[in-house]
Amino acid sequence: MAANLLHDLDLILAALAARGRLVRVRSEVDPVHELAGIAARFEGGPRAVLFERVKGHRWPVVTGLYWSRDLLADLLGQPERGLPQHVSNCIRAWQQRPVDPVVVATGPVLEVTEPAVDLAALPIPTHAEKDGGAYFDAAVVIARDPDTGVRNASIQRFMVTGPDTMTINIDSGRHLELYLEKARARGESLFFTLNCGVGPGLHFAAATPAEAAPADTDELGIASAFHGAPLELVAGTVSPVEMVAHAMIALECEMIPGEVADEGPFAEVTGYYARRAPRPVVHVRRIHRRHRPVFQTILSGKEVWNSVGLLGEANVLSLLQRQVPGVTDVYFTHGGCGFYHAVVALRQKRAGWGKQAIMAAFAAFPPLKMVTVVDDDVDIRSASDVEWAMATRMDPASGILVIDRVFGHGLNPGFPDYIGSKVGFDACRPFPFRYEHDRAFFAAADPALHDIAVPEIAP
Repeated sequence: MAANLLHDLDLILAALAARGRLVRVRSEVDPVHELAGIAARFEGGPRAVLFERVKGHRWPVVTGLYWSRDLLADLLGQPERGLPQHVSNCIRAWQQRPVDPVVVATGPVLEVTEPAVDLAALPIPTHAEKDGGAYFDAAVVIARDPDTGVRNASIQRFMVTGPDTMTINIDSGRHLELYLEKARARGESLFFTLNCGVGPGLHFAAATPAEAAPADTDELGIASAFHGAPLELVAGTVSPVEMVAHAMIALECEMIPGEVADEGPFAEVTGYYARRAPRPVVHVRRIHRRHRPVFQTILSGKEVWNSVGLLGEANVLSLLQRQVPGVTDVYFTHGGCGFYHAVVALRQKRAGWGKQAIMAAFAAFPPLKMVTVVDDDVDIRSASDVEWAMATRMDPASGILVIDRVFGHGLNPGFPDYIGSKVGFDACRPFPFRYEHDRAFFAAADPALHDIAVPEIAP
């Protein structure tokens, strides 16, 4: 897909439809549980899903833009296995030559400004059976550092609690948490905008690890690197924070430090429910939208694994290639929820590189709980091939590295209060190599060049 389409969800959906990449659900569906139940039947497949008629609402809902690497590769116009390197290149280009967003006079998101704030008018789904309510789960937060004015992008979950109120779960350690603390210290509210239905570049900007995007940099420029042009913003009308000009829907919001209410439960990326707990209250001050917006939502599963995991892969790959020159590829497994288990391919030239890669990977992406390093003759995207390397090449006495009481990811039950243990597996051949660890391969042959009779198997 052409990069000049990636800033606008309408253009993306039209291109996907033309390529046979968009399932259309034409029957009316209930946004409470039924919509997610139907979407789950297509999860991980090569097509996104557009729900054209949502019960009680005028506008459609789309999901699944990122739930398969095949679809994501088509969206970005890249080979599937080249995605981590492409993402890494875009982030590196932004780091070296940032392209700042531009503020324009108007944009599609300002086609309609609602006369009154009523979140019930939006087709916000409730996904899992025990979810505490309807959730914004794919919208991008744009906020400004109260001290420096630097912009930050992030994705948080928002539970609707009233016509103009929500509660937000802010990931610990993220810039938004720091901004709220700064606002509290200044005795001020924290204003931000919530932008729903945006291009993948902005989602990637929001998911870029802090290790790749320091607090003093404007992450919105990452979206410009992906889109191939400056990201366009429009000024807020009741807040000092900009909105994405080509978003489908934008909310101008305010948090008053210290004001909390219950949020959750919510079916999270791990496959478990995040517990109900007091969390910051969000006041929605204004809603802007297109004439016919499409609401974007994400199932907490493969779509998160691919979008967040891909950014993690890119960051780990970039850092490892600087610190361990033999690293050739990185893959975050789906069994590891997309960002808890990294498999690293290594072309060994020195003893000890395996363990060095393990430690560097943990430093590059703190949510990781497991890192497995294998030689570059192993297919890191094949669970059986990785297991083969562990079973035949790893020495458990020296190849397992356990790190106790370190910072991890709060959504992982293995990290209560963000503290737990991590493990690395060095499943590389002993270096220097010995003959018994040379892998056997068969010569390439094309069966189509031969007369081969393949019988049917008798019942």
